[in-house]
Parts: sequence; C-alpha cells; structure tokens
Amino acid sequence: MPWLFFATSVAFIQSMKDVYNKTQLKNFDEYIIGCSLTFFTSLFLSPLLFLIDIPQLGNNFWLALLVSGSLNAIAYILYLRAIKISDLSIIAPVTTFSPLFLLVTSPLIVGEFPQPLGMTGVLLIVVGSYLLNLKEKQKGYLAPFRAITTDKGSRLALLVAFIWSISANFDKVGVQNSSPIFWGISVFFTISIFLLPIVLYKSHQNLYKLKTGGWKLGVYGMINSVAMGCQMIAINLTFVAYVISVKRTSALFSVLLAKIILKEKGIKERLLGAVIMVSGVFFITISQQL
Repeated sequence: MPWLFFATSVAFIQSMKDVYNKTQLKNFDEYIIGCSLTFFTSLFLSPLLFLIDIPQLGNNFWLALLVSGSLNAIAYILYLRAIKISDLSIIAPVTTFSPLFLLVTSPLIVGEFPQPLGMTGVLLIVVGSYLLNLKEKQKGYLAPFRAITTDKGSRLALLVAFIWSISANFDKVGVQNSSPIFWGISVFFTISIFLLPIVLYKSHQNLYKLKTGGWKLGVYGMINSVAMGCQMIAINLTFVAYVISVKRTSALFSVLLAKIILKEKGIKERLLGAVIMVSGVFFITISQQL
C-alpha cells in the first residue's frame, strides 16, 4: 500500500516539526514562524512544477484553494500558539480528535461515509483524552475532560483539530481538481499570502531576527515541503480520513520526543492516553476500508 508509506512519513516528520516549533517559539513568534514555514514550503516545492505536467484546473479548484488556504492560515497560528503556552505532550495527542471530527465533515463535504466500526475508534479517542489528564481525577471523575477544556492550549488544539477536519476535505477537492504537487504548492503559497499582512501588522518589530535566524526557518520549510508532498500524494490514493488518521500517529512520536528533548513531565499517563487515542484513529481508519 503506497499510501501508507507516504502517510507514515508525514507522521514522523510532523513530530519532528512539533519539537522544532516548540524550541523556535523562544526566538520567533507564531506569526513569523507560520508565514515563513508556509512560504519556504511552497518555495522548495515549486521546482517540481518543471518536472510535472501542469494540470487542467477543475471547476472547484479556486473555491477549495480559498477555503483551505484561509482555514489553514488560522489553524497554523492557533496551533503554534497552543504549543507555545502548553506542554507539547498534551497538545499533540489532542490533535488526534481531527479524525473524530472527520466522521462528520467528510460525509458532508466529499461524500465519504464512515462505517459503524468507526464508532469504536471514537470511543477509544474519548478514553485516551480522559487519560491525558488522569492526574486530575482526584478532583472528580469528569475532571480530566474539564482539564482539556480549561487549559487554554488544549482548547486551541481542539479547535485546530476541528479546522483541520474541514480543510483536509478541501485539500482532497483541490487535489482532485488539479494534482497533488500542484495543489501542495498552491495551498502553501496561499497560506503565506494570507499570513503576510498579519506578520507585517503584529510582528514588524521582530522581523530583524530573520537576518540571523531566518536560515533555520528555511531549512524547516524544506523539510515540511517533503512532508506535504507525501500528504497530498497519499490523499490522492485513498480516503482523507485514512491519511489523516495515520498522520495523527505523530502524537506518539511527539510525546516521546517531548520527554527526551524537551524534558516535559507527566509523560507516563500522556503516552498511555496518546497510544489509546491513536488506536482509536486506526479503528476509524479500518472502518473506512470496509
């Protein structure tokens, strides 16, 4: 299954990006990182235009580009802010809620209907989210769930997961109305265009930092371009929910790297919660094949 290789590659690179984001947020704000990442990603993907046939654009290409570009611009800022203010080992697993939301958004947007087995996956995601904040149980049995909604970073991550569940479907529409590579370049360039005015307004006093540290963001964009190319190819080969589900296994890698590199605490229950949530993701994935 070629799609599985591409989707798993995205998951691994995503976890490395999460750690890198967390460390770079000490030097740059979320607006500069978001805009730089998307611009350099489109820049490093653009030479591929000379190696592929420029596709004939379908009727829904521009609508998909506008929706995905604007939603992902918002999601990038919110996600970066979430990992800036909260532990990565909490934020990364919360994003696994996006396949759960896809059970609703995919049928509405692209007509992909989940099977009953997906409900088992939903239950596992809920159980895993409970375990993420198990230490809160002493405050009451519902306290772990409340911890997700009361922690600002977790709330932002949950919102990001919902936004991604919508934008991923429009990514598929965009790919179907162009090609994987052409869409990847187009959508990331569009996101950077949306974010540029925000950067000039919110971060103009910090742009000088790009003179010395901008090359790091360039390397970051190059790595991300590989991941996004893999994701667009995978989406074109199978269901959106399938690809995004495998991509969300990055939560496991992120939790482990948060312990190893960032020295975050409380990893034991968070890792268990992440494992169960990812198991739920796979149940949802399997239901898409039946």
